[in-house]
Amino acid sequence: MYVSAKKFNDLIKSIAANILLSGDKKYDYLFPVLRGGAIVAHALSMELDIPILSGSVHPTNIKGKILIVDDIIDSGITRKKYADFDFVALYSRSRVPDFPGAGFTFFGGTADGWVTFWWEKSDDDANDLIVRTLEMIGEDPNREGLKDTPRRVIKSYDHLYGGYKLNPADFMTVFNNEKYDEIILLKDIEFFSTCEHHMLPFFGKAHIAYIPDKDIIGISKLARILEIFSRRLQVQERIGMQVIDSLNKYLAPKAAACILEAKHFCMVSRGVEKQNSMMITSALSGSFKDKPEARQELMRLIG
Repeated sequence: MYVSAKKFNDLIKSIAANILLSGDKKYDYLFPVLRGGAIVAHALSMELDIPILSGSVHPTNIKGKILIVDDIIDSGITRKKYADFDFVALYSRSRVPDFPGAGFTFFGGTADGWVTFWWEKSDDDANDLIVRTLEMIGEDPNREGLKDTPRRVIKSYDHLYGGYKLNPADFMTVFNNEKYDEIILLKDIEFFSTCEHHMLPFFGKAHIAYIPDKDIIGISKLARILEIFSRRLQVQERIGMQVIDSLNKYLAPKAAACILEAKHFCMVSRGVEKQNSMMITSALSGSFKDKPEARQELMRLIG
């Protein structure tokens, strides 16, 4: 979600009005949570005529009533850190985190997706997120080997998660099938994806098949559809369903199937650490699902 300058100003005025209407909420200082809270605090300070504390001064060391200011309540960690204080944010996730004994929370609205404010530079923000991740795992992002790592990671993400920018409809060029009514199968298609639970890779091969009705599709487009859905945060079961749903929607075949075999790094490199495990899933529709003889023929062709 993009927040324009006008939307930002409207939210500030709305929040300021709610603070003034609260009556007994008289604040001596605003304390911005850096970095996101700095611009919000400045705008509220102008609207409410309340001075801003330096971010280097902890609010517990100041006498007077303090309002903590941030741009968004996301995981709730920051809100919990300042649980004893009243708190203000432009947005909160679906609900404001509930902590026993916590101060009152003002917020302008809810936001369940990624929020980008008008003053932000997306490349800088993405770079900062990678730097913070390196620091979190105990690394020094300034050492020689890591100086250019954030840029390389961001560039790799453009490819690894490129499926979000693509739509199957843009690749579904169909042709008359010229009365062909047998199985069409593209097997052993390599694919790579990322597990949405641990953000670890899983990869393997897929077999995509259909029995045409009126139309057929260029064979490379089967691999393209798989690529679109696998290049996202995924679970293996969903990829298969998304592939056959696309075939059914744009091609309307008599049957569709997507069978995937994959090795998951969340099983191999962590957790139960079973290096030779292989997960197999199938998504079937039409006669592949309803007629055992059609399904058996498909399995024989896959071999």
